[in-house]
Amino acid sequence: MAAAGNWTPPACWYAPKYTASQFKAYEEPIWEAESTGPEWDAQQRKRYVDGSPYKNFNLSKADDGYWWTSFPNENFPPGWDACDKPDFWVDKGAAPPNAQAVSPEILAHLAYAEVRVPGTKVTLAPNGNTKVNLPTWAWLDKSDFKPVSVTASVPVLGIEATTVAKPVSLKLDPGTSDAETYPGSGECTFNGDGSIGTPYVKGDADKTPPCGLTYLRASGSDGPYKLKATITWKISWTGTGHPNPKNLPDGTFGTTQDVAVNEIQAINR
Repeated sequence: MAAAGNWTPPACWYAPKYTASQFKAYEEPIWEAESTGPEWDAQQRKRYVDGSPYKNFNLSKADDGYWWTSFPNENFPPGWDACDKPDFWVDKGAAPPNAQAVSPEILAHLAYAEVRVPGTKVTLAPNGNTKVNLPTWAWLDKSDFKPVSVTASVPVLGIEATTVAKPVSLKLDPGTSDAETYPGSGECTFNGDGSIGTPYVKGDADKTPPCGLTYLRASGSDGPYKLKATITWKISWTGTGHPNPKNLPDGTFGTTQDVAVNEIQAINR
């Protein structure tokens, strides 16, 4: 699902990862291997062991907090990681001294990036092969489109956020300017039962579909038209300390399907 507008999930964030003893067990083998160079190792020992500003990995405060580190978003290309602060200690219950520290809002954004929505292949009548100037009905079954949600949490902090995506409309792009859509905007809204459009039934050929389109020119030798159907999803989130839904930018997801359009041939005698 792509966000509509200028929005991307966080490139990186800070979150708790180590207890005091775990951090000691992680760092010391690195220094002993001397793979990072003596100057770097000396700086690290000064920061985390010698008291500038931490003493002996904060082992004396082992039950009082956690070491926080950066977590780059693996879906971003190299160079996007903007978290360049060294690991830092945060007491339990204290506010982390960094604007990029994990929070319910950051969790909501990370959950947004993990939302998975169903495909948008619409049912057509006529299906896949229609005629010039013949209204084509389009609809989506209500069982396929329901709100979906993703929850992200940090148990050691007791925070979480749930991001919900709710389908709100279907946009039809005929794949050619030689077509008319119904309604004229090409955007069909969801019905009260969660469906979009109305299934075609025998006898409706002369009616205007509530959701559909009419092709005005045959698709010809270039192959079928590429009808694109795009669902817009309204995104909101709730989380720890935020019981009322907060909006995030809408998301869109679309797929294409082939529609062959033929001329109606008539012979006068």
